[in-house]
Amino acid sequence: MPKIKHKRFQEIAQFDHVIEWTDYPNGQGFNTHIWFEKFFSGSDTFNLELACGKAEYTIGLAKRYPKRNFVGVDIKGNRMWVGAHHALTHHMHNAAFLRAYIAHLEHYIPEGRIEEIWIIFPDPQLKKDRKKLTSTRFLELYKKLLIPGGTVHLKTDSAELFEFTLAQITAHNLTIVRQIDDVYANPSSPEELVGIQTFYEGLHVKRGRTIRYVQFSLSNNS
Repeated sequence: MPKIKHKRFQEIAQFDHVIEWTDYPNGQGFNTHIWFEKFFSGSDTFNLELACGKAEYTIGLAKRYPKRNFVGVDIKGNRMWVGAHHALTHHMHNAAFLRAYIAHLEHYIPEGRIEEIWIIFPDPQLKKDRKKLTSTRFLELYKKLLIPGGTVHLKTDSAELFEFTLAQITAHNLTIVRQIDDVYANPSSPEELVGIQTFYEGLHVKRGRTIRYVQFSLSNNS
């Protein structure tokens, strides 16, 4: 392991605002209320960025909405260190991090406490639908975690993942809140979609790739 990566793993293990699955395998011994007792006093809900990488969106949203709480989730501690270190050095009290597998979220997140889930440029998993973060098994998980009326945001450059997600929304009779087929070509795109960019998004935009977005509720469309 390179020295800098090893150093980051050592440091992130000491960050008070980071929870690592290795300390609580499968949630064993973990009190889910720690999120509210230790990190987010005065609030009983928060928001997630899944597969957060360097957590550009976790940090960006937390700065824009200082009265709301955000948790970045990823299994890669080396990448997460970037966002976690930024939150620490900038004294951000509404941003925390969970280094764990997304499929294991229910071990660490209380049911019905998530306002919004953000999925920003995830691996499109083109060969295995089951691994897509908008596949049925993940949607069922999100439904447990979200508050009534809570929503999921997907922002991606993958046309395949975007169309797959729209098909999932139709198949499960879910409700689309907002759909933008080309974020940077649409003058009505919300500021948080164009004002916050991940590293890879910046590269995609420079290359002229189309960035797509959909926000949907897991409540059935009546």
